[in-house]
Amino acid sequence: MPKPMIDDDTCIQRLMFNEGCKLKSYRDSVGKLTIGIGRNLDDNPLTIEEQCYIGHNCRTLFISNEQAAYLCRNDLKRVRADLDKELPWWRDLNPDRQFVMIDLCFNLGKNTLLTFKKTLNSIATGYYELAAKQLLQSKYARQVGIRAKRNAYALKYGNYVINPPKDEVY
Repeated sequence: MPKPMIDDDTCIQRLMFNEGCKLKSYRDSVGKLTIGIGRNLDDNPLTIEEQCYIGHNCRTLFISNEQAAYLCRNDLKRVRADLDKELPWWRDLNPDRQFVMIDLCFNLGKNTLLTFKKTLNSIATGYYELAAKQLLQSKYARQVGIRAKRNAYALKYGNYVINPPKDEVY
């Protein structure tokens, strides 16, 4: 029997909480042109299909909430395909840990995620508390703050929460 998978709507809701939703393009914290729910236009420009759906390339004009969700769904397809290709074991995780993998790949990109060798090995082998500790010791955690704490909590306990306890020890 296949493992339950986290659905797009839950992922979009959580990604929107983590990323926000900006309907006009802007430069993110590392200078990348971004729009919608964290769509990095510099590294992931719109496909021809996406440009046809939206009617422009998103670099200067606004988009709607529906268009932001459309782009995010497409990003989720790409992220899931990247995870399937590089880390196929991610589908064996429970849905909240699956979201952590999606969120990491979404935020870091596949290539950077793959440099987290110790953390990924700990997740793959079920050492979730160690994986949480390793994640929080990374540059990523220093850059994203509470987002990393949410992901570490979900790794450790298998339960994603918006506000992990402040006194949580890893």
